[in-house]
Amino acid sequence: MRMNGLTHQWVLGLLGAVASSAVIAANSGQDSAREEIAAQAKILEPSLLETRRDIHAHPELGNTETRTAELVAKQLRELGLEVKTGVARTGVVAILKGALPGPTVALRADMDALPVKEVADLPFASKA
Repeated sequence: MRMNGLTHQWVLGLLGAVASSAVIAANSGQDSAREEIAAQAKILEPSLLETRRDIHAHPELGNTETRTAELVAKQLRELGLEVKTGVARTGVVAILKGALPGPTVALRADMDALPVKEVADLPFASKA
């Protein structure tokens, strides 16, 4: 079994968006915010890559992704977000509260794997 590339992009995108949103909220100037986001993304890249490879190596089918949900929830908590788990059994919801009232943004990502045999000979190849 393995996760498809789109699923990986969503997981990484979600974590990146959450981290970026926190940085944007802390900066008022657009250019300085872009620079700060780029710097923070560079810092987060090794950890996100490690997380992506961990999830890839331990695939879980839909409604059984408990390990993946725990890993994602842990990462989101480390970013300082309020996290709710067990949503629709294995779902994870993270809340980033802004300093001011305003529009709400929701991001959604899938965490389940597809039942496919891994053919790549990589250190993080699926172990399922």
